[in-house]
Formats: sequence, structure tokens, C-alpha cells
Amino acid sequence: MSDRTARYVMIGGFLGAGKSTSILELAKHLDAKGLKVGLITNDQGTNLVDTLKLRSQGFAVEEIPGGCFCCRFNTLTEAAENLDAATRPDIFIAEPVGSCTDLIASVSYPLRRIYGDRFSIAPLSVVVDPLRCMRVLGIGNERGFSQKVTYIYLKQLEEAATIIINKADLITQDQETALRKALADKFPGKTILTVSARTGENLDHWFENLMSGEQPGGDTMDLDYKVYAEGEALLGWLNATVELKADQYIDGDQVLSTLAESVGTRLAVEDIEIAHFKMTLSPEDGSGELAVLNMVGTTRKAEFSQSLSDPLDSGQIIVNLRAEGDPQRLSIALQAALIESAAELSGVTLDLDHIESFKPGEPNPIYRMKHDQETLAGAL
Repeated sequence: MSDRTARYVMIGGFLGAGKSTSILELAKHLDAKGLKVGLITNDQGTNLVDTLKLRSQGFAVEEIPGGCFCCRFNTLTEAAENLDAATRPDIFIAEPVGSCTDLIASVSYPLRRIYGDRFSIAPLSVVVDPLRCMRVLGIGNERGFSQKVTYIYLKQLEEAATIIINKADLITQDQETALRKALADKFPGKTILTVSARTGENLDHWFENLMSGEQPGGDTMDLDYKVYAEGEALLGWLNATVELKADQYIDGDQVLSTLAESVGTRLAVEDIEIAHFKMTLSPEDGSGELAVLNMVGTTRKAEFSQSLSDPLDSGQIIVNLRAEGDPQRLSIALQAALIESAAELSGVTLDLDHIESFKPGEPNPIYRMKHDQETLAGAL
């Protein structure tokens, strides 16, 4: 890192909360103000939809695969150095793994302790999908997760400085009021904002909060790492690359929709709850376009955050599927869905080029600081 002070912004939240869409809107907001932005994505696996989506919008992105920020802390700082060497960002925006918690103790405090002369640390924002959050807090009727996965979800909210209720366009005013009250009752003292990254509602207020405040000091939260590890082990990860070929030009968005519906139907029969199902389709015509599809929850419909403007006859599909279930069953479901979808889409072949399915490894942070440096200095 150069000898200037850059802003470090970390936006957490459970799988499917809308972190990457929020980060993209923040990056656009800062870019419009003339600030240089560097983005850091993170996941247990490789070939991330989020990385492709952010790069497709022209932003510099470093990807950290193979573990969460807490377990890859040195790689996180290396990513920042790489971005600094390439573009000298004024602001780094980091998106941690959606099943990760304890970010204050294992990332924010170590950054401030070790690199405090290089970074100012923004308060941690944790983004929530309102329908899922209502279910977790017992005021909604969507399907939820098991107790140990829910433990991770609640711990993410507990350590947040600011809780962001995203996707405001999905809920009524009464639902928003009930959710805000439930969050305030369970997590008193938190700043709670309601936004919609998709429509732009109230984003400026949140972004001002990120740019002006500092991560609060004090003791970190208590966390049972055994329960945390057991909760993560209940989640299945699947990443795949699929080659699409067609006898004639076809609607690429329709291909993704057909595949998503087939996968969702199969997982519903298996009683597997989808945490987040994401796919991209990039045509091989050199246009640089990218379709991006998202599905949150097994019973919800898939939605596009980016669509293709023209038909295509060949392309590459990247699949990121996270669900509470055996990863082998996710793999079987995807492979069966590829066969079914190709048969339904006449003249289309969907060839599986690469697939990996696994459970996240046990979290083992490089650093875990129970207090920030200001607290320790005051104690001394």
C-alpha cells in the first residue's frame, strides 16, 4: 500500500441478501463523485458470479477464493495491495462470504491494529433480505433454516453497526414497520435503515453513513465457534461451468430461466432450502454482455439483475448454488436439470465443463481480537 489513507468498507449479510447489487450501486455512486474504487469479492469456491457481474460494469475486482476473509486475512491485504498497485483506489469495498460472521474481531480490528495508518475502517453494514429476516425473527411465513444455520444469521446481525433492510420493494409498509420493530427489540442500539438497491430507494442515506462514520470500538461479541462450524457444515456449495450451444439463435435469458426452474423444482422435492442460487450467461460473440439471474429461497421465482439485449447461439454459464443440504444432492439436481432443460429447449446443448460441490471448511481465523486498539490503549 502507498503511504496514503484509504477507506475500507465491508458489507456483510447472509446468502441472498443482495450484497453484490448493493456494492455495485455503492461503487457507481462513488465513481460518479470522482472517487476510485477497488472491489474485493470472497467465497469458499472459485468462478464467482459476483466477480463477473462487478467486472462487467468496468470496476477493478480482486477475487479471494478458498475461504472467508477471516481465514485468508493475509490474502485480503494482498488483494488490497494488488488493487492499489493497479488503480490506487480511494475506497476499498469488500464483500465477505455470505455464511461468514465474526468479521469485527477477525477482520476490522486486525486491519485497524496492523494497518491503521493505511485504512480508515467504515462501520460494518449487514444487509438482510426482508422476507427471510422476518422468518428468522418469527414474524414471517417463508421457509427458514435449521437452528445452527440460523445461529450464524443472528450473529451477523448482532455484530453489525448498521442493519440494512434491503429489497424494500418486496414488502408492504406494515411489514417494514413490524420488521424494524422486531430488529430493534432483539438488537437494541443498532442503526436500522430500509433501502432498495434495485430501485435506489434511500441508498444515499446509507452511503453517507458508510463514508462518514468509523467502526465503533469496544468488546467483540461472544461466538461459539463449534456451533458456527456446525452451522456452516450444514450448507452445501456448488460451483459449475456450462457450455451452451444452439442450432439457431435463442433467447439466453430464457435458457437461464428454464434451468433455474428445473433446479428449483428438484430441490423442492428433495426438501432442500436454497440460500442463494446465481447464474451468469456470457455470449461468445465478444459483445461483453452478461445476463445475471438470482433466486433466493426454493419457493421464490428467479429474477434477473442483468439481461441480454440480443439472442445468442453459444455462450458460457457460470452457476453458484448455495443451499442447506448435502452438496452431492445439489450436484445431482443440477446435472439432471441440465439434461431436462436441454430437452425442453429444442436444438440446445448444455455441456457441463466443470463442477465442484462441497461443504465449507471449519472457520479458523488468523486473528481474533476481542478488543479494538483504542480500548486496549485506554486500558493500558
